[in-house]
Amino acid sequence: MQQRSEPHDSLDDFPTPPWATRALLNRLQISGGTCREPTANRGHMVRVLAEAFDEVEASDVHDYGFGYPVNDYLFGPDPEPLDWTIFNPPFRLAEQFINRALRTSNIGVAAIVRSAFLEGIRRYENLFSEQPPTLILQFTERVVMHKGRLSKDGSTATAYCWLIWKKDNQGAPQFDWVPPCRRKLERPEDYQLGTSPDQL
Repeated sequence: MQQRSEPHDSLDDFPTPPWATRALLNRLQISGGTCREPTANRGHMVRVLAEAFDEVEASDVHDYGFGYPVNDYLFGPDPEPLDWTIFNPPFRLAEQFINRALRTSNIGVAAIVRSAFLEGIRRYENLFSEQPPTLILQFTERVVMHKGRLSKDGSTATAYCWLIWKKDNQGAPQFDWVPPCRRKLERPEDYQLGTSPDQL
């Protein structure tokens, strides 16, 4: 059963394990360029993106105390386009986040979402039928996301995948798996920051 459920006004605070972002970057073979991460949270994804991109523009709607600008990604005019937008969108607003990202990314967009996000008539009509992803990457290992913290331990009943849109490839969506890679991509320093800014 899918267990992740949040109230309507929740921040949907589920930090992304760094190894899951490295799995995406390894698959896309990105080196250089610019990226936007509008759901920066405590920076766990931002720091991994900085391993591949020349510049990462990061912000979040809430100040988690890690120095990222506070900005509501869905409010106001579209930001200036960058090469990529890569993020873990709040589930209930994911369609709006993805649509704005598609308008403001020159090369592509990647969003890590619950695999159940692929279901739904309204989502199909409002997003997938008009702008289907180029690639769906289903994790074979469970990506454990704890509310409010990043931890090496724990388990989850929730399955995740990366949805990737590439502007130069508008054909039918392709499906593939992310093979087991956590042990290879995980680093001890990924978990040193914890959840408090005084641990920096």
